[in-house]
Amino acid sequence: MSKDIFIGGGGADYAEPQGLSLGYANRHGLVAGATGTGKTVTLQILAEGFSNAGVPVFLSDVKGDLSGLAKSGTADHKLHEPFMSRAEKIGFKDFTYHACPVTFWDLFGDQGHPVRTTVSEMGPLLLARLLELTEAQEGILNIAFRLSDEEGMPLLDLKDLQALLVWIGENSKTLSLRYGNVSSASIGAIQRRLLVLENQGGAGLFGEPALELADLMRTDANGKGRINILASDKLMQAPGLYATFLLWLLSELFEELPEVGDPDKPKLVFFFDEAHLLFDDAPKALVDKVEQVARLIRSKGVGVYFITQNPSDVPEDILGQLGNRIQHALRAFTAKDRKQLKLAAETYRENPRFSTEEAIREVGVGEAVTSMLMKKGIPGVVERTLIRPPSSQLGPLSVAERAEIMVASDMAGKYDETLDRTSAFEILKERAEKAAAEAAKSEEEAEEADTPMLREFNAARRYSGKGVTRSTSRPARVNPTFGEQMTKMVVKELTGTTGRRMVRGILGGLFKGR
Repeated sequence: MSKDIFIGGGGADYAEPQGLSLGYANRHGLVAGATGTGKTVTLQILAEGFSNAGVPVFLSDVKGDLSGLAKSGTADHKLHEPFMSRAEKIGFKDFTYHACPVTFWDLFGDQGHPVRTTVSEMGPLLLARLLELTEAQEGILNIAFRLSDEEGMPLLDLKDLQALLVWIGENSKTLSLRYGNVSSASIGAIQRRLLVLENQGGAGLFGEPALELADLMRTDANGKGRINILASDKLMQAPGLYATFLLWLLSELFEELPEVGDPDKPKLVFFFDEAHLLFDDAPKALVDKVEQVARLIRSKGVGVYFITQNPSDVPEDILGQLGNRIQHALRAFTAKDRKQLKLAAETYRENPRFSTEEAIREVGVGEAVTSMLMKKGIPGVVERTLIRPPSSQLGPLSVAERAEIMVASDMAGKYDETLDRTSAFEILKERAEKAAAEAAKSEEEAEEADTPMLREFNAARRYSGKGVTRSTSRPARVNPTFGEQMTKMVVKELTGTTGRRMVRGILGGLFKGR
C-alpha cells in the first residue's frame, strides 16, 4: 500500500508524479476553483485514493454526481479513450476501473439511510445558528437547555423543545427572577423559526436512534475505507440546515474521538463541500468554534478538506490551517476578482518555472495548481498538475442501483424506525394531565357539597366560625331563648351611653330629697 495518494502528473510535460502524503493528510486541505473547472472529479479521485488506502471518508453529494463512486467505470464510457490517454501521459501505469465501498445517508431518509441527532446533542449555539436567532432569542434557548438539565427533561426532538418553550412561557414571571427577562415575544419568534425548520424537513434530523460515529469509520472485508455519501441535492434547498448539520458532525468527531497524535494515515477524512455556506453571515462565536475544531481535530486523526469556489470564502485564520491545496482555475473578470486571484497566488510557495498567478488563471478543466505538504510538514513548491482520471463511474447511479446498494448495506434497518422514548414532551404532557385531573376532582367535590353559604365561603365573600376546624376553636353554642335575648339587649342598652344617662337620672331623683 503506497504512502501517497496519487493525484496526477506535474512538471513541464506532466510526467512527474504528484501525490498527497497519507502521513500529512490530517493537516487538512482546500480544493477551490470556479464552477465547471473540475472540483467534483478532484473530490472523487481523492475519495478513491483514501478509500484504497484504508481510510474512511465522509462527503456530501451536492449535485448527485458522486454516487458513481459505488460503481466501476467501464470501457464503453464516452470518455474512456481520453482517460486512457491522460493516464499514459501522467505515468499512471496502475490505472484500472473499480468500484468503492459506499454507504448512502440522507437526512430525509429518501436517498440513503436516515441520519439523526438529538436536540440536546446539537446544543444551543448551533441550534441558534440554524434558526437564525437574535441574541435575546438565543438567551431564551440557553434557558431552555439549562432547565432541561435541571428538571430532568431530555430534549430529543423538536416537539420536546416546543413543549418546553410553552412551559417556559407559562412560567415566565417566576423564571425571570432567576434567569432574567423571559419575553413571550422572543418565545413566539423561536416557535415560528421552529415551524419554518419543520416545513423545510428539518424535523427528521432530530430524534432517535441518533447516528453512531463508529458507523462512519468502517472498512470493508478487503480493508478499504468506506465512503459515506450524504445526499445533499435536496438538503441544499435549506443551506443553513446543510451547513449546521455538517458542523455538528465535525464537532461531534472532535469531542468524542481520542487523541492519536500524528498517525501514519488519518482515521477519517471529512470533505466539506460548498464551504462558503458555513461562513456566510456566521457570528464570530461560530467562526471561532470552527477555527478551534480545525486547529485541534488534527490530533484526533481527522483530516478536514474544504471545497469552495474561491479561497477567500474561508476566513484567514482557518485558511492558514489548510496545508494541502488543489487550486483549479479562478476567473478574473472584475477588479475584485483580480485582487482575489493575486491574494490566492501569494499563499503558494513559488515555482521558478512559471507565474503562479498566471497559472491559476490559465489552467484548463481537469488541471490544477497544487501544493502538498512534504517532509516535516513543509509546503511543497507549487506545480501545475494534470488530475488523474477516476476509476469509478463518472456520473450518478440510477435510482434502482442506489436502492440495491442500500438494501445490501450493513446499515439497512438500523436507523429506519424512529424511537420515541419518554422525554420533555411526554413529561410535560403527564404533568398537565395530572394537574387537569386534580382540578376536575376538586370541582367535582365542590359540586357534591354545594350550598349557598359554602359557595360564598369558598369564594371568600363570607367568613363563618363554622368553616374553621381548628382544635382551639370554641364549641358551638346552643341557640339562646327569646327571654335570654331580651335580657342581653337590656343589659347592652344599660351599659351603653344612653343607659348610663338613665341610671344617673333615676339615682339623682332618689337622693335629691335627702
